[in-house]
Amino acid sequence: MASVLRKNALISLLLISLSLVIVAGLEEESIGDEGSELLREILRDEAVERINQLAKISDADGYLERTFLSLASRKAAELIIKWMQDAGLRTWVDQIGNIHGRIEGVNRTEETLLIGSHYDTVVDAGRFDGSLGIISAISALKVLKISGKLLKLKRPIEIIAFSDEEGVRFQSTFLGSAAIAGQLPASVLKTSDKNGVTIQDALKANSFEGTDGSLLQVKYGPESVWGYVEVHIEQGPVLESLGYPLGIVKGIAGQTRLKVKVTGSQGHAGTVPMLMRQDSLTAAAELIVNLESLCKYPDRVFTCNEQCGCYSKESFSGLVCTVGEISTWPGASNVIPGQVNFTVDVRAMDDEAREVVISEFSRQIYQICDNRMVNCTIERKHNAGAVHCDSDLSRQLKQAAHSTMKKMSRKIIREVPILMSGAGHDAMAMSHLTKVGMVFVRCRGGISHSPDEYVMDDDVWAAGLVLVNFLLDQQVIDDHMSS
Repeated sequence: MASVLRKNALISLLLISLSLVIVAGLEEESIGDEGSELLREILRDEAVERINQLAKISDADGYLERTFLSLASRKAAELIIKWMQDAGLRTWVDQIGNIHGRIEGVNRTEETLLIGSHYDTVVDAGRFDGSLGIISAISALKVLKISGKLLKLKRPIEIIAFSDEEGVRFQSTFLGSAAIAGQLPASVLKTSDKNGVTIQDALKANSFEGTDGSLLQVKYGPESVWGYVEVHIEQGPVLESLGYPLGIVKGIAGQTRLKVKVTGSQGHAGTVPMLMRQDSLTAAAELIVNLESLCKYPDRVFTCNEQCGCYSKESFSGLVCTVGEISTWPGASNVIPGQVNFTVDVRAMDDEAREVVISEFSRQIYQICDNRMVNCTIERKHNAGAVHCDSDLSRQLKQAAHSTMKKMSRKIIREVPILMSGAGHDAMAMSHLTKVGMVFVRCRGGISHSPDEYVMDDDVWAAGLVLVNFLLDQQVIDDHMSS
């Protein structure tokens, strides 16, 4: 009887071992199978669910708002850390609130590949801006973990969820990524929000040191980083119009933000004659209309001359100018406004052309304000040069995108679209540290920074799969090499 039991136990053990081998084999094979349950479940279904979970974490009732170091930001960080650990990553939070998830790979002394995006939002935001890039990266590494590939990575891979890209709370974009890239000056700690709370105050309230030295701790050395990759929604309509889920970013437009203050003479709406007024609002209105004309038709203004040289229409490629905020004081219907503040956002792919536009608009500001007998000041709040993505990294991402679309579609895939980005991204700050590459994901109607922002579930899947393909093609050691 004992011998029979031993025989049965041995048979059971052999069957279990055989099952484990079969399962492992299926997992290894599933990486290359776009129709597998593994890829669908993790890269699409689970990723979409996690994006939806993050979208429920907000500082506001009725809409999504999650700003730097807010209560909602801390709750979102807890979830992201949990998901990173689920993917097999070692996690920590740095002194500016960035969340890191890292796997060392076969050779931990190799330069690190960074993959990231941001987890803060604008006011009344959409679900996918920033979050898609973080969740897709985590999902991709989780797939590698389950398939047994995670420990075969050539080099360390690190996902970074940046704490602040939008700059809503402190009007200072790229706090998280700029700190990593060593581009964040210590003076930024004294910047305050609308309630008078400084960045330093906010950091200390969240148990960070908030000192000059602690900012230096966040900085990465260029010698330690191989490159940076970011997946992000396009925030424009081009991919949808072309019928493609993915595109490769060639470069990011340079950006300047100004704050213009117009100060006139406050007075009674019924007693001050029109010709005797120093109306700050009508002066601001003329400035804004002039800005629109300048940016719509720059070729009418900038001809060859000694002051600005020669500029062609191509020089002003992607030029867009926006007045996004206007505030008046005292803001009463029966009072001539005494002061108006408004913001100006100017973007273009050519940095010199952008500066020429800023210079000309500044000249117009002082001239118009002088003519209207009001005082004007101009403050430059943000300045970022145009960024060109690394050609080799873009080529590798393009190959991964082509493989992804080929696997997910029965259509003939000819060429992956190459796009320029008019929106700023963390890749702009990271370009000061290392080479960068970006993948855009189609969004419905090109709508972003809005609750109507939407990415189809299968396009979320494509976002994760392009990273899986990129990592398999470029970063995973072949089985025969690792044995």
